[in-house]
Amino acid sequence: MTSEWMMGAAAAIAFSACAPAVGTTAPAAAPPVTAPVGVPAVADRDGECALPAGTVLVDVRQADATIRSDVRYATANNFTGAVLPGYERPVALLRAEAAQALGRVQRRLRTDGVGLKVFDGYRPIRATQAMVNWAQRTGNQWVLDQGYVAGISGHNRAGTVDLTLVDLRTGGEVDMGTAYDTFSAAAHTANAAGTIAANRQRLVRAMAAEGFRNYDKEWWHFTLPGDFPPLDAPLRCFGG
Repeated sequence: MTSEWMMGAAAAIAFSACAPAVGTTAPAAAPPVTAPVGVPAVADRDGECALPAGTVLVDVRQADATIRSDVRYATANNFTGAVLPGYERPVALLRAEAAQALGRVQRRLRTDGVGLKVFDGYRPIRATQAMVNWAQRTGNQWVLDQGYVAGISGHNRAGTVDLTLVDLRTGGEVDMGTAYDTFSAAAHTANAAGTIAANRQRLVRAMAAEGFRNYDKEWWHFTLPGDFPPLDAPLRCFGG
């Protein structure tokens, strides 16, 4: 979320590449992608799509096509009330290794009748800055002070993902006690009891099994550790 940071043969989207969205049929397992694939498919006269050599981003649905997504910052249905800069496409991207790990989480959860629904993955720096500007402009500096919004986020490094669990039978979201992007103690992962606490811990355990660490103020926010630079390529650079 706001305070931090394959799979067929064509599963990878390079930082410098654009690939079409996949369908809804789960792909067969394949070896992980180890190098960038493809070339830019957009006009890029201003260099916005220029990215570090060898960096690969992957659509989470290409890691496992049964992962659902609802990319909130590509819509006005988020805490700022507006589409954020750089979110021209409603696509959730992650570093290749993070996407692969997320696919494994999904496949493990599916055996128990639940799955993942992703709200956000890679986030351009310009979008994070828009969040900061919103907080300062609207008198909500407290979301910065209390660690709900950061000047540089793990999302900018493409290693952080915001998500929840869904019931695969009904398609409904599992009750986590608060809505996504709730900036209050109610959303702190450990601040729950009964069924809600059990649901949150189920998600934490599933993600931790693949190396993801939860941010304790946001039950939905998970990061796969790694030393990667923050990026600002807009989502229009990836895909058609």
